[in-house]
Amino acid sequence: MTQLNIIFLGTGGSWPTVKRNVASIAIKRDSEVLLFDCGEGTQRQFQKSPLSYMQITKIFITHFHGDHFLGIPGLLQTMQLNDREDPIHIYGPRGIDTLTTQLLHLGYFKPSYHVISHEVADGDVIDCNGYVIKVVRANHNVPAVAYSLEENKRPGRFNKPKALEMGIPEGPLFSRLQKGTAITLDDGREIMPEMVLGKPRAGRKIVISGDTTPCEKIRDAAKNADILIHEGTFASDFEDNAREYGHSTAQQAAILAKEAGVDRLFLTHISPRYIDKRIIEDDARKIFSASYVPKDLQQVVVRLKK
Repeated sequence: MTQLNIIFLGTGGSWPTVKRNVASIAIKRDSEVLLFDCGEGTQRQFQKSPLSYMQITKIFITHFHGDHFLGIPGLLQTMQLNDREDPIHIYGPRGIDTLTTQLLHLGYFKPSYHVISHEVADGDVIDCNGYVIKVVRANHNVPAVAYSLEENKRPGRFNKPKALEMGIPEGPLFSRLQKGTAITLDDGREIMPEMVLGKPRAGRKIVISGDTTPCEKIRDAAKNADILIHEGTFASDFEDNAREYGHSTAQQAAILAKEAGVDRLFLTHISPRYIDKRIIEDDARKIFSASYVPKDLQQVVVRLKK
C-alpha cells in the first residue's frame, strides 16, 4: 500500500513567529516528497522533520508573496552543497519562469542539477506516477492558484466467491486479477479483471488552497476530498480584514469544507496575532466539527478508504 503523509512545515502567515514558520506543506508519497509553497526557513523546518529535502521532486508555488516562495533560493543552494544530481521541477502561476531565473542568479550560485520551471493556470492537469495534480484558480489580491493532489482510481473489491465459482484457483492468479491484469486458465478461458472486481474505487485526494477568499472553484475542487488544507488567517470577527487582504476567516473555510463534503479540514496561514490556536480552531468548529489547526512539523497520515 502506498504511504501518503502530510507534514506541515510552516503554518503561519505573513512572517515567522516563535511558534509558526511561514507557508510550507510537504506531502510524502512513498519515497517522493512534494513541496507546496516554500516560505523562508523551509529548509530548516525540513531538518527538524523526518523528511529529507533531497527527496523533493516537485515544488508547487501558489503565488508570489514572499512568505510563500522566499525559501526557494536557500533550499536549492543547500541541495547543491549536498551534491544533488536529480532534476527538480518548480510549478507556479504566470511569472514562475522569470522568478525561477532570478532566484537561480542570486549571488555566485549556479546549480549543477537541472531546475525546470513550469507555468500553470486554471484547469491544468499535471500527470504524475500514480496521481495527478490539478490546478485551480484561487481568489487572492495577486494572481494565485490552488492545487489538488488526486490519486489514480484503484481496482474494485475482489469477489472471491465468484472467482472460485468460475474455477479460478486461489493463489497468484487472484493477485494478478486484483492488480487489474487479465489471466488465461488452463482450459483456455480468458478472465478479465472486471469479471471478478467491483466498481473502481477513488484514490485519496488532498486539496491545498494557498491564500484565497472563499472561492467556488476551490469548493468544487475539494468535493469529497479526504483532506482540505485551507487558509484561515483570521477569526470571524476580522472578516472585513480578511476580505480587504484577500484572505479567509476560519468560519468561511469551515463553511466551504462542509459544503464540499470533505473528511477533514486543516487551517493554515494563521495570522501572527493569534498565539492560542483554539481561537481559530473553535471558530471553525462552530460550523464544521472536523476542523483542526495543525502545529508546525505535525504529521497527518492519509489512509485509504475501504
